[in-house]
Amino acid sequence: MPINVHSELPAKKIMESENIFMMDENRAYTQDIRPLKIAVLNLMPLKEDTEVQLLRSLSNTPLQVEVDFISTATYIGNNTSKTHLDKFYLTFDDIKDTKYDGLIITGAPVEDLEWNEVLYWDELTMIMEWSKTNVTSTLHICWGAQAGIYYHFGINKHKLPKKLSGIYEHRIHNRKIPLVRGFDDVFKAPHSRYTEIRKEDVEKNPELIILAESEEAGLFLVTTHGGKQIFVFGHPEYDRLTLDKEYRRDLDKGITPQIPCNYYKDDNPDNPPLLTWRSHSNALYTNWLNYYVYQETPYEL
Repeated sequence: MPINVHSELPAKKIMESENIFMMDENRAYTQDIRPLKIAVLNLMPLKEDTEVQLLRSLSNTPLQVEVDFISTATYIGNNTSKTHLDKFYLTFDDIKDTKYDGLIITGAPVEDLEWNEVLYWDELTMIMEWSKTNVTSTLHICWGAQAGIYYHFGINKHKLPKKLSGIYEHRIHNRKIPLVRGFDDVFKAPHSRYTEIRKEDVEKNPELIILAESEEAGLFLVTTHGGKQIFVFGHPEYDRLTLDKEYRRDLDKGITPQIPCNYYKDDNPDNPPLLTWRSHSNALYTNWLNYYVYQETPYEL
């Protein structure tokens, strides 16, 4: 998929080094194609890492995609430079009158906070409300999925006894639903979180369909009928070393974290981690773009 991004975005150079076809705005404007317009509300602290992960995940169909990165105006973290944000990011005020084919709301390291304690909660709820009328399909990831299912359906999160971190096996339900088309019966995906959404709470709501879950990690994939709102409670976009970086960051903080499950060979952090989830991650994002964005969105937004 040709992805249209700002020509100077650092993630563009990384993607090109991986032989992923990237297109800057100058070339895109010469093509007589209406690209899919995707907004990414990036709530992760290391925004540049997340940019690369999500652009890589969106790069596996022949569709042309134009990506706008959005940051919150009510909270600006210290992990991404102001120069980067000013140059490559928009705020809700910039895009509130715009229609998008798709929206991705990322996770955020704020799980221990109550919803109203999150500094940008009011702004996030405005964006989620806006998405009902301005976005064809919204994909919520990890904490973003917990926030979304709480805002739209009133299903609250629950604190886990310890952090859930690692690569877990999941089983598919409702195979005929296009979002999981091409998935194996059992597939792997990363999780990294301190809270969960419980299966029994989701099952009480007839508007929601559970598509994949893990015996160890719980729910992974939930959708509304028609896929207007999709909730992914793991991190399929993570790259090979993301959990490793999180584990070593926590060690440096003196947290003494548990070793991520099923991640390092022989569960030994001195061994390089194995990449075992990329194919199903690609299938998930490809199915979302194809079946829930491209085939559902109007030509004239």
